[in-house]
Amino acid sequence: MYRCGACGAELFSSGAKFDSGTGWPSFTEPAVADAVELHEDRSHGMIRTEVSCARCGSHLGHVFPDGPGPGGQRYCINSLSLDLDENGS
Repeated sequence: MYRCGACGAELFSSGAKFDSGTGWPSFTEPAVADAVELHEDRSHGMIRTEVSCARCGSHLGHVFPDGPGPGGQRYCINSLSLDLDENGS
């Protein structure tokens, strides 16, 4: 289980992780939909969807519509915002 590095909330399952070829940890979906919040991000001259921790508000990364699977989502998450809990659920 990947947890928020700031507050420890469960965010992404290792089973949802895939190699996107971007160099960033990528996931097809959050472990629990309510664990993350999505916000429009217009910084750096782009329009993107920011992903933040629903519990503490920490910035996690961005989600893009070019992922694998039926949902087609790629949650591109900054590795510094995550802690891997190898004993987690």
